[in-house]
Parts: sequence; C-alpha cells; structure tokens
Amino acid sequence: MAESSGRAPGTSRQARGVPRGPLMSPGFWLHHAALEWRATLERNLRPLGLTPTQFNLLASAGWLSREGELPTQQQVADMSGSDRMMASKVIRGLEERGLLLRRADPADARVLRIELTSAGREQVSQGVQTAVDTDAQLFGDDGDLLREHLKPIAAHRLPG
Repeated sequence: MAESSGRAPGTSRQARGVPRGPLMSPGFWLHHAALEWRATLERNLRPLGLTPTQFNLLASAGWLSREGELPTQQQVADMSGSDRMMASKVIRGLEERGLLLRRADPADARVLRIELTSAGREQVSQGVQTAVDTDAQLFGDDGDLLREHLKPIAAHRLPG
C-alpha cells in the first residue's frame, strides 16, 4: 500500500518550490498590487458616484449586451466575478438609480435580464475611460505585458 504524501495528485517533489519568504512570492505582490489597483480605481471612480463593484457590474452588463441578447443577471455576476447574492443587491441599487433595468426573461420568469439605460451607458462610458486611465497610471507601458502574463492564470474564472 502506497504511503500518502499529502501532495495533490499529479504533483511531484521536484515541482514544489522552496519557501523564501513573502517578499519573494509573486502571489504576495499580485495580492498587494490588486489591492492598490482597487483602491486607486475606487478613488478615481468616486466623482462618477460609482464603486468598483458597481462599475464592474455595469460594464459587464454593457459588454455582454454587445453580443445581441440581453445578458442574465447571473451572466453579469459571472463576468464581473461577483457573488450572486451580492451582485443581486448591487444591481437592485443600480436599478433604483436608473442606471439599468431588470426584466423577467419571457421563457423563464425566474431569470432576470439586464439592460442598461441611457444614463447607465453614459456611466459605463465614463467609467471605462476612468479604468483605462487608472491602468495607465499604475501599469504604464507594461500593462499589455502584465495582462498577457495574468490572462492564463485568471482565464479559467471567466465564463465561456
């Protein structure tokens, strides 16, 4: 009987890294860079009256609606990386502000379809420019290279 090594299946001792402390961990720096990006984006979106979460949900709804059919609330939550319950609460608030509409799907009344209003489209347009400017502010000319390094790591989290 083989003795359990405590390692995940398919990993070998050679694949394991040597602990060198948090300052040598790319994950440590990625985490703190993400925190700084979010804090900067939050400051930059404040004049628009949007939080990063609100912006991300609005922008996701706008992006997904470009494909023709109005996206479902679940698709918007998935695209934005948001928890379903939190997304529902934030989307309800955005609807109350007149930035989007939630409509029952004709084929299934339990499914809500999301449509940006003209005010919502304007907010998304301004927010996208703010996000692009924030990326340029923080990442400069290395933004494209950084994106290409991060895509394969994060791609499994995106729908489709």
